[in-house]
Amino acid sequence: MIFGSITKSTTFLLFAASTIFAQEKISPELANVQPGTSLDVIIQYKSAPTGFHRQQMGRRGGKLRHELGLVRALAYTVPQEALASLESDPEVASVTPDHIVSATAVSGVSHVYETADVLTATQAGYTGSGVTVAVIDSGIQWDHPDLAGRVVYSQNFVPTATTAYDQYGHGTHVAGIIGGLPVNYNTTTYKFAFPGVGPLVRLVNLRVLDQNGQGSDSAVIAAIQQAIALRNTYGIRVINLSLGRTIQQSYKTDPLCQAVEAAWKAGIVVVVAAGNGGRDDSAGTNGYGTITAPGNDPYVITVGAMKDMGTPSRNDDQMASYSSKGPTLLDHVAKPDLVAPGNRVISTIYNAPTLVTTYPANAVPVSLYLNNPAGASISTVYFQLSGTSMATPVVAGAAALLFEKNPGLTPDQVKAILMKTATKSFPAVTTATDPTTGQTYTTYYDLFTVGAGYVDVWAALNDNDAYPSGYTSMSPVVQPNSSKTGISLVTASNVVWGSNVVWGSNVVWGSNVVWGSNVVWGSNVVWGSSSVAGFNVVWGSNVVWGSTTAQGESSSVAINGEN
Repeated sequence: MIFGSITKSTTFLLFAASTIFAQEKISPELANVQPGTSLDVIIQYKSAPTGFHRQQMGRRGGKLRHELGLVRALAYTVPQEALASLESDPEVASVTPDHIVSATAVSGVSHVYETADVLTATQAGYTGSGVTVAVIDSGIQWDHPDLAGRVVYSQNFVPTATTAYDQYGHGTHVAGIIGGLPVNYNTTTYKFAFPGVGPLVRLVNLRVLDQNGQGSDSAVIAAIQQAIALRNTYGIRVINLSLGRTIQQSYKTDPLCQAVEAAWKAGIVVVVAAGNGGRDDSAGTNGYGTITAPGNDPYVITVGAMKDMGTPSRNDDQMASYSSKGPTLLDHVAKPDLVAPGNRVISTIYNAPTLVTTYPANAVPVSLYLNNPAGASISTVYFQLSGTSMATPVVAGAAALLFEKNPGLTPDQVKAILMKTATKSFPAVTTATDPTTGQTYTTYYDLFTVGAGYVDVWAALNDNDAYPSGYTSMSPVVQPNSSKTGISLVTASNVVWGSNVVWGSNVVWGSNVVWGSNVVWGSNVVWGSSSVAGFNVVWGSNVVWGSTTAQGESSSVAINGEN
């Protein structure tokens, strides 16, 4: 995800129940659409759609965009007049908008590899060799010298594009964090190199975002569907999703969340950006309740962003104030799961895509990494970005290293190991100042801000605890007590940290993170002076489909990192 001065790359107007439809199937978001309007929708069926269903949609004036068998759905452009017949069709389960998704990044030499303890892992020989990561993003510039030869498959899902080549720049930056390999690096020429977490991983490039960093639910679902189909052919073990959108419905019915769950159950770890809404106090929640979809799904690993503070030491690192916080809207899942370095990260970019030309201040001086630079003063191969988009591939790369060490791991085991071994030592509170606006933000290090802690790649690789078979690693649901002064974590009986002493909640989340003095509702830390109003935003029954209109804000590009 890309974060900046929080801009609205798309806005959804969410209306109360309309008299037009009973709304058993049609999403309330489609209730007040004017006649004559064309809509991009995802139609989910009660059973797998067939040619008959496509013929029906043709008679309704629909134009097919994607076949989404993974979630028993078809993505169509339809006239508003078709909604009534879809509502009455007994074979239709639901009709939802094909929402816009956006990249989630913001814009020093970054010290990702020291602070996440990747450097020790690399020196010990862990490179991600033999493991493939699918990057579902704006594409990859596969001719970048640090990535050349390791992009083993590419496919485009953007209807307005004819190539899977990255025209925005975000996907290439993400790919470099996962698996960049500076092939020309030598200590005589270079002061610094910018390797990926797994510099020998293979990459599958599935482009879903256009030259402006935007795409659709259906494109992402189609790409996930393809990643599952290619799993055995290319050895795909990890999917990276540095993108998202506002939560519009429960993860239990959201087609995008159903798709990531299908990938997880197919044996692929799905790592998702938390979002960049941590500074958003528009609902009176101090940025809580701003996790984006599909990071709200309890199966996936949802990642927030830390700042390395310009030093290789982990001890002074702080939370990025823009990183989205939990719990998730509607379902109240405890998110994020982990945090990782994501601020002012330098990684690969090439051929001056949109990000480079739009945000020249993020350019990297060649003098930053070359001893005796000659020629151009600005790098044409590296660029600086910040955001949860940049933190997510750090964790995706860590998952690849775990699979390299032990190919027999399941996605649930990888998630549990990364969460259990994460660093849980944090300050109680920190402040950060936006270098552009001068505004100061206060961050409390609670469960909904840092999750289970700060990813530690080397600690994860050295963890040999037995993982009980038959258990999942679904993120818990949180619920408040009746007086709204405390919370509890609610897990199902088959969740590994629900009943096992080794993986108990204090081991995974840390007693200070869960029960510390700054925990949610402690001294009104989370909801501030409007604690009841803020509480109702996250926990109220009318969160999204209230009696008045509400606005949702998608994650957007961040240009300047924090001090």
